Amino acid sequence: MKKLTILASWLAFICLTTAQAQSDSRAPEFDITKADMEAHLRFLASDALQGRRTGEMGNDIAAAYIASQYATFGLKQVDGAQGYYQPVPFEAITPPSAAKIVIEDETYTQGDNLLMMTGNLEPTKTKAVFANYGWVDEETGINDYDKLDVEGKLVFVLPGTPEGQDPLTVFNSMSKKRKLAKEKGAVGLIELYRLQFPWQFFLSYFGKESLNLADKMETTKSNPNFVYGWIKEKNKETFNAMKDSKKTKVELSSEGFSRRAVTSNNVIGLLEGTDPELKDEYLLITAHFDHVGTGKNGGSPYTPEDSIFNGARDNAMGTTALLGALQALAEAPPKRSVIFLAVTGEEIGLLGSQYYAENPLIPMEQVIFNLNTDGAGYNDPSYVSIVGFGRTGTDGLVEAASNIFGLDVFPNPAPEQNLFDRSDNVSFAKLGVPAMCFSPGLTSFDEEISTYYHQAADNPDSIDFDYLHKFCQALARTARLIADDEDRPFWVEGDKYEEVGKQLYER
Repeated sequence: MKKLTILASWLAFICLTTAQAQSDSRAPEFDITKADMEAHLRFLASDALQGRRTGEMGNDIAAAYIASQYATFGLKQVDGAQGYYQPVPFEAITPPSAAKIVIEDETYTQGDNLLMMTGNLEPTKTKAVFANYGWVDEETGINDYDKLDVEGKLVFVLPGTPEGQDPLTVFNSMSKKRKLAKEKGAVGLIELYRLQFPWQFFLSYFGKESLNLADKMETTKSNPNFVYGWIKEKNKETFNAMKDSKKTKVELSSEGFSRRAVTSNNVIGLLEGTDPELKDEYLLITAHFDHVGTGKNGGSPYTPEDSIFNGARDNAMGTTALLGALQALAEAPPKRSVIFLAVTGEEIGLLGSQYYAENPLIPMEQVIFNLNTDGAGYNDPSYVSIVGFGRTGTDGLVEAASNIFGLDVFPNPAPEQNLFDRSDNVSFAKLGVPAMCFSPGLTSFDEEISTYYHQAADNPDSIDFDYLHKFCQALARTARLIADDEDRPFWVEGDKYEEVGKQLYER
């Protein structure tokens, strides 16, 4: 009798598995065609879109194309959006054309050993003040301005914060440090260049017009002559002596700085879920559609024959996968609702996703997961690479969704690159939303990756479209499994975003 019972159980399991397989075979993600995915990518990464740089026409055309796909598949427009657009206000900043600082008998000039990034200032004589990192944090009790009088003076600081000097922390702290110095009445703030990568690269990257979120920039009405920049020290002893002196004299001037308003758009649409109870919970699928543009804006070598940085891998591939998921899920909606959010401004500091996270059109506490898709490229088309694997309890779903299309999962590639905090998923993770980045098969930053990553060679003709097809199917399947799963994802115990997640969801 026991053997019969076991046999019956196995037969039941086989029948259930077969039924599930048949059900799976009818899911629309299995019908996504290579031709459709290839067509999306060839358009988004075409020369006609001129590298999709944020604030330029090619970026606007890409946004319009994505919005047209939202309309084709019947996505609802979200309250607060303008159609399918969420306008993102930027300011285009052009650095001063000429600037000079004289410290005692040492002269620093713009484009040589000085990069003044903001501010116009008539020739001014004042005193220098050293303020450590120029940082204030009430939670940790740090106050580098304690007992310092910086009114009308030029403040010099170390790069980064007392808690971190890695490049990401250095760049993310710039705005706050500038704001703090202005609030203290300083005439300007200068950071000492003590970073590990070449000064000339820094000059090239920050010495051209750049975009910043307008609502994060200090307005010209508050101290319009305030200057901010970086110095490549001639002699560290000069600045070491400044720490103990209140009499260091400086002369400075800056001219040619300008700023103008620019608008770009996130593209957002909503697919309503089918379950009466779960449809008020949302899966957020994100991909950035911007890239770096053309010529010198690309930041890498180019030729007269090819000066367009098409961004086929980064991130026309991810945007195409988002559109593939849209097609599949719209045909057979899952239990939970799905927000499709194609974001601008990723290449200039994750700014489109940051803006949405700070100005959400659907309450963030109702978003149960962010499935982001982005990547530097692929060097092994047998994989999808999951950045954030092992952190949100979704590993089994991701593996099942990938394996069924013949792809294996490569967990957390190139950990030394800190990839999780370098794509749009981190904008939502910081708020507590469980998140991952679903990336093409990258196993390490090798020659294959560097050949195409932010290079003019990253064009549609270099893409393995059979792999693109499977990648898009796997992302769509992952989205369905997460949106249908009875259990909500959450950060594993001890994850650095666990506590903020508990606050967001009041757990």
